[in-house]
Amino acid sequence: MASAQLRRRAEARGVTTAYRDWRGRRVQVSDETLMAVLDALGPDSSAPGPGLGHHLVPAAGSWPSQGHLSGDPAAPAPPHRGWGFTVQLYSVRSRRSWGHGDLRDLADLAIWSGRELGAAFVLINPLHAAEPVPPISPSPYLPMSRRFISPLYLRVEDIPEYALLPARQRQRIDDLAAPLRASNTSGALIDRDAVWTAKRAALEIVHAGPLPAGRQAALGRFWVAEGQALDDWATWCALAESYGPDWRVWPLELRDARSAEVRKERERLAGRVRFHGWLQWLAAEQRAAAQAAARSAGMGIGVIGDLAVGAYPGGADTWALADVLATGVSAGAPPDEFNPRGQDWTLAPWHPSQLAAAGYRPLADLVRAGFRNSGGLRADHVMGFFRLWWVPRGMAPSQGTYVRYRHEAMVGVLTGAAARAGALAVGEDLGTVDPWIRDYLAARRVLGTSMLWFERLADGRPLPPQRWRRDCLATVGTHDVPPAAAFVTGEHVALRVRLGLLAGSLNDEREQAAAAMAAWRDALAGQGLIQPGSEPGPAELVRALYAYLARTPSVLLGVSLADAVGERRPQNLPGTTTEYPNWCVPLGDGDGRPVLLEDVATHPGVRQLAETVLARGGDPPEPPDGQKAS
Repeated sequence: MASAQLRRRAEARGVTTAYRDWRGRRVQVSDETLMAVLDALGPDSSAPGPGLGHHLVPAAGSWPSQGHLSGDPAAPAPPHRGWGFTVQLYSVRSRRSWGHGDLRDLADLAIWSGRELGAAFVLINPLHAAEPVPPISPSPYLPMSRRFISPLYLRVEDIPEYALLPARQRQRIDDLAAPLRASNTSGALIDRDAVWTAKRAALEIVHAGPLPAGRQAALGRFWVAEGQALDDWATWCALAESYGPDWRVWPLELRDARSAEVRKERERLAGRVRFHGWLQWLAAEQRAAAQAAARSAGMGIGVIGDLAVGAYPGGADTWALADVLATGVSAGAPPDEFNPRGQDWTLAPWHPSQLAAAGYRPLADLVRAGFRNSGGLRADHVMGFFRLWWVPRGMAPSQGTYVRYRHEAMVGVLTGAAARAGALAVGEDLGTVDPWIRDYLAARRVLGTSMLWFERLADGRPLPPQRWRRDCLATVGTHDVPPAAAFVTGEHVALRVRLGLLAGSLNDEREQAAAAMAAWRDALAGQGLIQPGSEPGPAELVRALYAYLARTPSVLLGVSLADAVGERRPQNLPGTTTEYPNWCVPLGDGDGRPVLLEDVATHPGVRQLAETVLARGGDPPEPPDGQKAS
């Protein structure tokens, strides 16, 4: 096929043939990439391409408020300006945790920060479900299912039936928990395999006990309400216990979720299916209890959940939803300032035309579940509702290209679900993003995300606080960049050197980091937040950065709990797998000593940052000569 013909065919299918990179340079997509992506899309269908033609109307009964998806209501507006902690929940442990933060820890953090500090919300990482058997994947953003909750977050002792067990069995459960509780104070990395091995054994003990009639009826109602999705998840878990947690290597007859052989196996494994459905019922109960605790503590919003971009290609979602997901490609991101090699997230992306043919029901079910028992939902990489970077199998992340989706339909699903739940919709719109996308989301009250390190003027200087967006969640950093203390000291450069992650030379990287911090010190001094020409220590600089953040008009302010306690170790280093313990670092101070939830309440740094954002950074200085800052 001639190159010009190939490119016309690609554009007709919603495949981008050239794009602007993060520096604004035009990049031409190779013919090899275009052919691989077109192969993944399969034969042309008669449906209009993404973003073209009529708006689809969902199938009758797919969700309430029927009508054109472009007519779905806007998301609710925040009740008022507020702040809250942003946390990786697994890392936030208490003395009663089983070596891994859980839903009781979430409730306790919400109660304390809401009552004592006036926090309006807690933003957490995705709680998506992982494998039912070890080894457990550490990344919250590479789940087996985005539809259900990982039982790793259950607090066993909070299950009502635990109290009904004989003393001997409760002692057995306490014995299982003891070594994990001891690990909370050791500073050791989070060991999900050990946690789940012990916790699953304890849950099996509770499950074998009696379930009172009223509770049995409640479980039955939950199962009916969840329907086919819960059947699929519980069946996949039971099969994974026998055949491994990657359906792509199962016997051929079990790879089709709707096959007769799968139905037979579901019957044969009925006990295990019931167990995994029961776990989801408990997780939903404890998740609801955390939100109720947050609201009762005075939080105007409560818990804001997180929705990952996709799911593991061999997991439960791709097994049950194979007809609406693309194969032979994975979702990722093009090269950018922090990830110069690009990213391959190994996630299975939605197939644009097949998802449309399904009336967007699979997406609607997923989003609706994310809003349940939540004050809001953050959609990670919300640009994926418009276009998503596809990386063909066997190619480097930088060799991918964008594939477009019907954004009117995708965003309509998100805002419609938010409106019906009375909850906020937050879109993580960092990185390479066209301005019109942000305008489109803002018009539908999907809050954006502004990260301090990315907010700059055209000449590279920090954007003055008064020029930040209002309708957004403003943060200093995210889970994919170093904690603030590591950034201000340049420690992140040394770490990336050790791991071989630098795109340029070490000297260039150090000079760029030093120049960035010099610009920020000037900006902070210009706001009167540090003394001009001074060399403040890391803690003082971090407080000043949050004071700068608090002077923005942003309606939500996110305070990293890791920043508040002085943590310097990143949770995740994009571009690494086994080279760094991603997603396994427990909450600790600047020296790596563990900080437990009980210690957070008396930690001076936590209260100082909370007071800083509550005071909105103090009164900003008047611009010189009455001129507005530019």
